[in-house]
Amino acid sequence: MPELPEVETVRRTLKNFVLHKTIDSIEVRYPRIIDGDVETFVTTLIHQSICDIDRYGKYLIFILDHDAFISHLRMEGKYNIKMKDEPYDKHDHIIFHMTDGTDLRYNDTRKFGRMQLVDKEHYREYPPLNRLGQEPMDASFDYIYPRIHQSHLPIKQLLLDQSIFTGIGNIYANEICFRMGMDPRTRGDRLSKKRILELIEVSSTILKEAIAQGGTTIHSFDANGIHGLFQVTLSVHAQTTCSKCKGPIKKITIAGRGTYYCPHCQKRRY
Repeated sequence: MPELPEVETVRRTLKNFVLHKTIDSIEVRYPRIIDGDVETFVTTLIHQSICDIDRYGKYLIFILDHDAFISHLRMEGKYNIKMKDEPYDKHDHIIFHMTDGTDLRYNDTRKFGRMQLVDKEHYREYPPLNRLGQEPMDASFDYIYPRIHQSHLPIKQLLLDQSIFTGIGNIYANEICFRMGMDPRTRGDRLSKKRILELIEVSSTILKEAIAQGGTTIHSFDANGIHGLFQVTLSVHAQTTCSKCKGPIKKITIAGRGTYYCPHCQKRRY
């Protein structure tokens, strides 16, 4: 699933192609991608221009003249810019036909992505965005500390909890634990104030590094042909040898997610 850096890469890339374009019509080839009434979604958005694209966590928010819609890419979702007369891919499910003859095509192999019409001025106040925690780059210690320190769950699982840190997925959670030299099974209540402050800082740094390099290319991530580069600097995720001690990387499962760590560099503290 695209994580915060990948979604940010999509947002920045799309802004170069679709801002100020006007939607002429919308073709819905797989209605289940639209949360809510499909006809209302279509009739509300046509003839409006795309003014901006925002992002919170792993969600994109397309802001139009009078309304907005949230887009969650889920596992395989991607946007492509095509000329209107170009043949459709079989996985093009929502097509925004623009008045200038171009298309914004939402492509999703697994069809897990979702779009939802929302209030332009107050979209952060309604589900699903109002259930999300804070992004690491803007996280408050006062918000994060009690949610980590009062939990008996493994820190890896807490990093994946979108109501605490939003935007972190499996890849970056593994990288964060590795850079901190922390066993991913370490319970949240074992972390001191100093370590939780470090957790916020390291999480922010790693996500910023990934954004600067265009996210991480895993499987089919693509931002209109722009592929991420952060995968070339992954230290532990999907690796076999530790980049620090050159020892073997071990893979275990935490909360159903594949977890990579170095038993030598990431000591477990009970």
